[in-house]
Amino acid sequence: MPTSLVDILQWRATNEPDRLAYRFLSDGEDNEELLSYSELDKRSRSIGALLQSSVKAGDRVLLLFQPGLDFIAAYFGCLYAKVLAVPTYPPHPARLEIGLPLIRRISTDADAAAVLLDSSLYHAIINQNSARADFAKLKLLVTDNKEFCIGSEGWEQPDVHSNDLAFLQYSSGSTTTPKGVMITHKNLMHNLGLIKNCFGVSKEDHGVIWLPPYHDMGLIGGMLQPIYSGASFTLLPHLMFLQRPLRWLQAISRFKATISGGPNFAYHLCIKRIRPEQREQLDLSHWRVAFNGAEPIYHQTLDQFADYFASCGFRKEAFAPCYGLAESTLFVVGGVKNGTPLTNNFLIDGIRQHLVIDSSGENAGTQTMVSCGHVNPEQKIHIVNTETHEPCLTGEIGEIWINGNSVANGYWNKPAETEFIFNAKLSTNNEQKFLRTGDL
Repeated sequence: MPTSLVDILQWRATNEPDRLAYRFLSDGEDNEELLSYSELDKRSRSIGALLQSSVKAGDRVLLLFQPGLDFIAAYFGCLYAKVLAVPTYPPHPARLEIGLPLIRRISTDADAAAVLLDSSLYHAIINQNSARADFAKLKLLVTDNKEFCIGSEGWEQPDVHSNDLAFLQYSSGSTTTPKGVMITHKNLMHNLGLIKNCFGVSKEDHGVIWLPPYHDMGLIGGMLQPIYSGASFTLLPHLMFLQRPLRWLQAISRFKATISGGPNFAYHLCIKRIRPEQREQLDLSHWRVAFNGAEPIYHQTLDQFADYFASCGFRKEAFAPCYGLAESTLFVVGGVKNGTPLTNNFLIDGIRQHLVIDSSGENAGTQTMVSCGHVNPEQKIHIVNTETHEPCLTGEIGEIWINGNSVANGYWNKPAETEFIFNAKLSTNNEQKFLRTGDL
């Protein structure tokens, strides 16, 4: 059995070398770049060899790439070299000063040894004194310049174990100190398996993803799931989607995508910004899994989107509400397949008292909530009273606690926060440790 994505990608490169792994639409529409399994394996080996000649196994390496195939190759290059990738939102070469403060904080927290980047960003950094000073202690490794590349033949197969750390997933850190979630290969493989099983992902599927790869939903759900499951995915930059939401649905229509999704706001944006005459050009009949997560899910959005795009073949049964967080790698629970999303009305006064009280109808005194799906038997989830640490009784609202192989190892170099968040124990059971999600 494979223990890591390195094993899986190498198997696919050997047995399905010419099969499409990713298509990247750089302009969100027509500019196509294609990447097969064998090409990705070769690029990953080359970057892995560069890393092996520059840093030590276990070192942290920042990834400073715009969304695209270069980011994917760099990420897998880190896995191939057994170094910890740190996906980080890159600064624009012409506006370095905007993105550098966050990069500086993440780099310091991770004690990074090197940076993988492209030549345009490299030259922008070395030609600006203040930026050059920020990166003075880091090795700048350029992946698209022949002077830096040493070829895939210089790569040596690493000894990867399931409990080894695979990468660090950082929070945005815009208002607080960034925290790097330590994700192991076991975490990744388990979580990708949960996603595959919940959504029924197979080689026959094609996905369309615009979510950025710097956060868990875009990285794991959009970029790594296709390698795990064997599906092909079409990617487009998130800025291209935000500028013109129609591009997302056009890609789904053009490539007959079966899987795609995003946060609730993405569906709402399509309703607001796609005109009726544009809608007539879309075919969404192949879209069987429309996942919705990462922020509160509103039933009005689901209803309005399903109604607005029904003429394009979209079915409300495709909606798959889900819930997750980086501390549990990504996915925790997902929607029931082949059914419309479940909703219920609850009394607002009851919610304020942390009680679940059903209401027969929707009115000013009620709140309609959408179910995020069911618990997979491979994980344990308890709803817990935050004061007593006892499991809540039926009808009580409490904090979501999770136990399972998707739960990460903790926060990088933050033992106190790791102990509080990742090692919580029920008052009724001192043996098992749980992840406190902070979510009710």
